Amino acid sequence: MDNLINNIERFPQGHPVRVYLEENILIKQLFEELFKVDINNDFQLFFNLFNQLSQVEKHFSRKENQLFPYLEKYGWTNPSQGMWAFHDQIRAELKIVRKRVDEKDLDNILNDLIVIFNSLSQLMLVEENRLLPRAMDLLNEEDWKEMYEGDCEIGWMFATPPAQYPPKAQEEYVHPSLDTKKRKLSFSLEDRTHFDEGYLTMEQVNFIFKFLPVDITYVDENDKVVFYNRGDDRVFPRSAGIIGREVKFCHPPKSVDQVLKILEEFKAGRQDTAEFWIEFKGKFIHIRYFAIRDDERNYKGVIEMSQDVTEIRALEGQKRLLDWN
Repeated sequence: MDNLINNIERFPQGHPVRVYLEENILIKQLFEELFKVDINNDFQLFFNLFNQLSQVEKHFSRKENQLFPYLEKYGWTNPSQGMWAFHDQIRAELKIVRKRVDEKDLDNILNDLIVIFNSLSQLMLVEENRLLPRAMDLLNEEDWKEMYEGDCEIGWMFATPPAQYPPKAQEEYVHPSLDTKKRKLSFSLEDRTHFDEGYLTMEQVNFIFKFLPVDITYVDENDKVVFYNRGDDRVFPRSAGIIGREVKFCHPPKSVDQVLKILEEFKAGRQDTAEFWIEFKGKFIHIRYFAIRDDERNYKGVIEMSQDVTEIRALEGQKRLLDWN
């Protein structure tokens, strides 16, 4: 794919393939500069260059979250597995050098940098000879055009974002509320409801609420309980009789004044959250209230969420590997 690098101008400014190639060119330039630096005499320059090289994480993330899903749509799943694992290997190698940089442990840092150079060189070779040419064969122009917004959310290695692809004239701007463009989906919309982001069946919605490890109760703007989730391990018991009941009758007398105070502050717009934590039956319970408002900030009710955080509070150190034993 040196051929593509040499013919990079065949791709319009901002085209995702061109951007990946431009980032590869930048990576090679950064290594050239890093290997020239006398780290003992110009540590700050080395530090700045390594920070810029570390932005390769955005290169990885765009591939994993943007490019790979499109390839999967056309049946090519290998990059999502093998190449993602290679990304993680390079992330680990970068972390080693990052630790040395932060601690100014410079004795073996050049050797560790060479390891990263070799890994990224191999990765770029695969990108330029296999991944990107194959992606060009599989994806159509609409696919490449759709990538831009997601790429914007993740970012690029460059200080200045690349040109928008495809370029849009000012008069072509469409407000999100008026954007009715239909995009191809890999699943049927039958029996699904469109939410702010994505589509779910009612069964899936029920699964989400059932398996969330939190108690959720929704009280509407009229102070009536309209919903609670029926999980297997609820912190506080609920029964169907609560639905339609006024919330002040759903709390013990000793705590109802606090509940009414929360509702008053939420309705007045003076507060949006309230939280408490208590010990209950040997468990540490975190209780939170959230004011629900529509786009015009009109009060639409409150969500009460309770969670047993006993085990969460006890966590220490790190757990990075799956262990089901």
